[in-house]
Amino acid sequence: MGWILLTLGIFAEIIGTISMKLSEGFTKLIPSISIFVFYGLSLTLVTLSLKKIDISIAYSIWAGLGTATVAVIGFIYFKEHLSLLKVGSIVLIVLGVVGLNLGESAQDEESEMVMPVEKVK
Repeated sequence: MGWILLTLGIFAEIIGTISMKLSEGFTKLIPSISIFVFYGLSLTLVTLSLKKIDISIAYSIWAGLGTATVAVIGFIYFKEHLSLLKVGSIVLIVLGVVGLNLGESAQDEESEMVMPVEKVK
């Protein structure tokens, strides 16, 4: 359930960030309200996901995937310039997220293999 909440939190954060652009500096009412609604929802969902996911993993994935996705949406939807440096940076973000997940998976497997030792009296 933690991963579902985190994923939904990422989507809400992306919508909130896109709403920032659409609000045109808080001059458009609906996008301006959407910023607060979706960022509030995002923070709530990510906070709930922390019951099951380590904060170092959840926050890094939330921030990284949100940033990378918004950069791609900026290029596709808002026709923003996408330089080779931006593409390389997005790739590094995604690789970092993959690395964090692989590291967590390896740690989970390792902890399952360790047998508890009783305290010797």
